[in-house]
Amino acid sequence: MENQSLKSWPESAARLVAVAAGRSAADVVIKNGTWVNVHTREILKGSDLAIADGRFAYCGPDASHCIGDTTEVIDADGAYMIPGLCDAHMHIESGMLTPAEFSRAVIPHGTTSMFTDPHEIANVLGLEGVRLMHDEALLQPINVFTQMPSCAPSAPGLETTGFEISPEDVAEAMSWPGIIGLGEMMNFPGVIHGDAKMLAEIAASQNAGKTVGGHYASPDLGPAFHAYAAGGPADDHEGTCEADAIARVRQGMRHMMRLGSAWYDVESQITAVTKKGLDPRSFILCTDDSHSGTLVNDGHMNRVVRHAIACGCDPVVALQMATINTATHFGLERELGSIAPGRRADVILTSDLKTLPIERVIARGVTVATDGEILVDCPHLDWPEKARKTVNLGRDRVESDFEIAAPSGANKVTAKVIGVVENQAPTKALTRDLGVIDGIVEPDEAQDVCQIALVERHRGTGGVTNGFVSGFSYKGKMAIASTVAHDSHHMIVVGTDRANMAAAANRLGEVGGGITVFQDGQELALVELPIAGLMSDEPAATVAAKAEHMVKAMEACGCSLNNAYMQHSLLALVVIPELRISDLGLVDVTKFEITDLFEDH
Repeated sequence: MENQSLKSWPESAARLVAVAAGRSAADVVIKNGTWVNVHTREILKGSDLAIADGRFAYCGPDASHCIGDTTEVIDADGAYMIPGLCDAHMHIESGMLTPAEFSRAVIPHGTTSMFTDPHEIANVLGLEGVRLMHDEALLQPINVFTQMPSCAPSAPGLETTGFEISPEDVAEAMSWPGIIGLGEMMNFPGVIHGDAKMLAEIAASQNAGKTVGGHYASPDLGPAFHAYAAGGPADDHEGTCEADAIARVRQGMRHMMRLGSAWYDVESQITAVTKKGLDPRSFILCTDDSHSGTLVNDGHMNRVVRHAIACGCDPVVALQMATINTATHFGLERELGSIAPGRRADVILTSDLKTLPIERVIARGVTVATDGEILVDCPHLDWPEKARKTVNLGRDRVESDFEIAAPSGANKVTAKVIGVVENQAPTKALTRDLGVIDGIVEPDEAQDVCQIALVERHRGTGGVTNGFVSGFSYKGKMAIASTVAHDSHHMIVVGTDRANMAAAANRLGEVGGGITVFQDGQELALVELPIAGLMSDEPAATVAAKAEHMVKAMEACGCSLNNAYMQHSLLALVVIPELRISDLGLVDVTKFEITDLFEDH
């Protein structure tokens, strides 16, 4: 399945030896470059690289002896030669793109390796969805490795997913060619309490010699954290402060610092290296979640590296955190992540190490992009009809589905309200006094309280869970609906008006998933996501333009939050405190239990 033209190092060794010795001509020679060596943290001027069979054969001061009649010679003209960038933890679905279109978007930014956890599609289509992502990933001209999702559902007993992932699924996937490890173990309470299923999934991964991804979304660094580390997760990306970073690396975990579209966790944690002086080889940079707009306008891993440098990190150390550290972590140090003999010939030419313009990208020895323009094809899988028909509402929603009945005889209620926090994943558990009209609780624009509903969309049960949310500042009669609803990916509808909420929900049922914004009964914006209700197979620029139109529609409805859509899509994420919504009810994530919508009077 993987690019068949890439031979393994053992298969290529005879030719690599012959090229390095000068007995055989290289396919490509890069002359007169400045070699950034991430093994030694050196910058070596006047260096040449010789490439054969998509791998480095010779890396040194003069590769003239490797040049033959058929060799492509590239004059680097003194430019820095840095390893292709690696994203250590990410979800392709967050870009609303397929693996092919995501690859096409990031290749010009210098990303040549991605370690992806398709747990979004796993919640919708189960193991079959993971296989489809894995198979398309292996068609790409860059290295796209897949982590087998570990937690679908992410919080058993608190939500119902389209499919559940079992230890047997994990064990089966470990034999697939592109599976690099276990995806983030989000059910950290399960690990801490010795849950047999979670430990079996970790064991299946460790027994296969694969890396176990972590996700410890708690500030508690006491015995609970130590118990989690003892369970086997090898990394974590959920830290937000310096103490979190230090605690992880002291326990022998790799600490991943993320800069995504909504996560800004590098600046507060990189001080563990820049100020405290800890060994940087235990630290890794990643994105976690990048929207298509970020990819099109701002970049990918190049953006993260630039940011780390701007935060005071030595440029070569920042590059190590986005190349060799990542490769080492996944057991691939002899395969990628550096410019050294035998490794995949993934290299970027850049004229400046701080601002990091990506002027030429070479992947597996082939020039794949120059000056922001992609030069290669990114093949698409033929996604089956089953993957395109995943929004099953059972019946059309009507206005009354979104009515919230007050306790009998009440003329006002004290409601528990999900409080959105700008630029942060956690929410606040708020309470607000709300009025009752004809037995129905009404949202309150003056208090910035509107309705939220989770509409079941996997099995057509007709189920709707209703609640309240604050922080979006929506005005007038509006609704926004999305089938991207981490992690179980039902449909989240937020609105100030129940008729608009019903119209928005039905519209997504009609188009097979995506995001829509309604105002006064009219559709203002639509992003179609027909694959699993999560992804479009259109190019990133097209999806980004639709998403930008969607953001402007949210603003037209009164919302000025930065990255408000990301907040919307996380409102059902029942593993991050404090208050969330699921198909089973309102969830108190500080206690991991279903809670009542109203407080007792």
